[in-house]
Amino acid sequence: MKKEDLLSDEFLKQFKTGEDLNGFLAQLQKRGIEAILSGELDSHLGYEKHEKTPSTNSRNGFSNKKIKTSFGESDIQVPRDRESSFNPMIIPKRQNMVDGLENVIISLYAKGMTVSDIEEQIREVYKFDISTSTISRITESVSNDVIA
Repeated sequence: MKKEDLLSDEFLKQFKTGEDLNGFLAQLQKRGIEAILSGELDSHLGYEKHEKTPSTNSRNGFSNKKIKTSFGESDIQVPRDRESSFNPMIIPKRQNMVDGLENVIISLYAKGMTVSDIEEQIREVYKFDISTSTISRITESVSNDVIA
């Protein structure tokens, strides 16, 4: 099946409002992130799910994680390994924000918005709260890279 076939007029007619479409895109993003995480674990372990493991490390269920994306907050399942050596690249351990949102914050900061203005903008547009300290941390890390 071609990608174009998935976006037929019949398929698109089911979305009556922008919220319907955003909800669908958020679910699509969630499933995509979970699929990428699963692929990253396959690569880390050196074998695919349901295959015989060539090493002592193997899959060990999932953990739940709340992430923030440009579509709002989403709960995802992050696969784990027995040795806890798996560190996902798409959403690293101890982080809860997808890069796209960090780029939005950096862009708003570069345009001269204050940290509190950015916080308010994120709350209005993306429908979740982000602390001013998180915004400061993101903008500071970029500023340090620019200076370096």
